[in-house]
Amino acid sequence: MPWFEDIEIGTRTELGSHTFTAEEIIAFAKKYDPQYFHIDPEAAKEGPFGTLTASGWHTSATWMKLMIAKRQATPEPADENGRKPPAGGPSPGFLEMKWPTPVRAGDTISYSTEVIEKLDMKSRPGWGIVRSRNTGVNQHGETVMSFIGQGLIERRQPRK
Repeated sequence: MPWFEDIEIGTRTELGSHTFTAEEIIAFAKKYDPQYFHIDPEAAKEGPFGTLTASGWHTSATWMKLMIAKRQATPEPADENGRKPPAGGPSPGFLEMKWPTPVRAGDTISYSTEVIEKLDMKSRPGWGIVRSRNTGVNQHGETVMSFIGQGLIERRQPRK
């Protein structure tokens, strides 16, 4: 993770893609979101989507897995003084979480993130908040997941 000062609004990162299988959809849902249209293919035929669909939480958890994998695969180098950049901080929460299109077994979702805003923290001069729009798009170009994520990011030089 780069320092707060080095993050540029508009930076877009492709995180990768994932193909959802029926077995995976059912296993996740049985553990975390056991609604019938996520766990029972036959009952799902009579449900709101007419077929088995992935939980929105499943599509979001997959985004998180790919986000962390991308960070680990592309670590930031140390600065000119040998100081390692921050690892990334905690999130104070998400904004505008949406799942507008259901994810069906066999769908491949491509995930991305784009920096949309940087906020100074008056209460923590050594930190800032970075907001990013995060999306998942299926193979038909339909958005299946979107949210604005927020992360506390350490500053190289604390504000005065």
